[in-house]
Amino acid sequence: MLDAIKSYLSTNMTPGEAGSMFWATIYILLITIGVSLAVISMNWLERKILAHMQIRLGPMRVGPHGLLQPFADALKLLIKEDIIPEEADKLVFWMAPVIVTMAAFTTFLVVPFGPTHAVTDMNIGVLFMLGVSSLGVLGIITAGWASNSHYPLMGSLRSSAQMVSYEIAMGFAIVSAVLMTSLQTGTGTLSMIGIVQAQNAQQTWFIFKFFPLGLIAFGVFAIAMVAETNRAPFDLPEAESELVAGFHTEYSGFRWSLFFLAEYSAMLAVSSIAVTLWLGGWLRPFPNLLGGPTWDLAFSFVPALSFFVLAGLCLLGTIRMPKIPQMRIQTQGLAWFGGLLGFTGLVLLAPGVRERVQDIFWFTFKVAFFMYLYIWYRGTFPRYRFDQLMRVGWKVLLPIGLGVLIATAVWGLLPQLSSSVVGVLQ
Repeated sequence: MLDAIKSYLSTNMTPGEAGSMFWATIYILLITIGVSLAVISMNWLERKILAHMQIRLGPMRVGPHGLLQPFADALKLLIKEDIIPEEADKLVFWMAPVIVTMAAFTTFLVVPFGPTHAVTDMNIGVLFMLGVSSLGVLGIITAGWASNSHYPLMGSLRSSAQMVSYEIAMGFAIVSAVLMTSLQTGTGTLSMIGIVQAQNAQQTWFIFKFFPLGLIAFGVFAIAMVAETNRAPFDLPEAESELVAGFHTEYSGFRWSLFFLAEYSAMLAVSSIAVTLWLGGWLRPFPNLLGGPTWDLAFSFVPALSFFVLAGLCLLGTIRMPKIPQMRIQTQGLAWFGGLLGFTGLVLLAPGVRERVQDIFWFTFKVAFFMYLYIWYRGTFPRYRFDQLMRVGWKVLLPIGLGVLIATAVWGLLPQLSSSVVGVLQ
């Protein structure tokens, strides 16, 4: 029996390639749980980071340093009264948050966390990602229309116009990255795993390819993805002074939490796409410049060291906590949390685990950098007016994206054209 299980696992460790529904299901469950936990963590981190940027403390009461605040908020939303407007289209009103959430989560089907850590490796992964992520706008439109209220309808129309406008520039930037994959083999690929492998084969991340074209294409995508997820400074659908709360004004309780979950899941999804297309996906930093067994061994200790640093910060926070009886539980909780992080670091030092988690760690680290930028933008930039937002999308990003696409195609064809000219002259 054990031999049969080992044989099954050894032949079905690559979901999508081996066609294993079992492992595909396991990966879907892991991604769903992981994304949900990441959203919970982002809820706490965003409030704490913004608080420190504004010289405040942020959540401190519920759990040590407010670590349990996201769970308290989730419990509140689950037990909060769920109100549906009397004249609303109840079926569409109920389906709208489900559509938005499913669109955000389905995008992760083609996101590769490693060379074999993916639900499936579609040969049209980029097209699938673009198509599915675009479905989120349908949920936003239906949410505003089904509420039977003027403000949600206005918010949904503005949000849909914003998302459609910036999707065009985003598409041009993505096509530029796809063109870069054809330089090594002469044939491009739409596979997300294939794009990362092309960056490895060409020994450079696409953000540095055809400098500065790769950097400009990445910049267009980075701006468009912020607008696509309705985040500051492009959060016009939630301009409180103008539209109350945008397309989900009439939503409350659990249904509102689905919109919240979808927003942060979409942020994770587009950040994962940016990492895959331009920053080498699961590849560690400088794989070609700092190559060899010695550097591979040195970088393999980075995940464990990261958890040890976090554990040390928790220990420092424990020491600095006020020494009063009312804070004893908070102090002990923070100490236990730091101990858990330290234990995780020790587990990551194990040789088998250390090599296995490299891909996932570096991918997650790069995505976490983009999530921090989202928070930084929110605490720094003022909100655009709607006319300014549309002007940036249509008059700035769209021409730049189209120009970068044409320049990338021409630059990529120059070696072939030059060789053809030389052949003709000879």
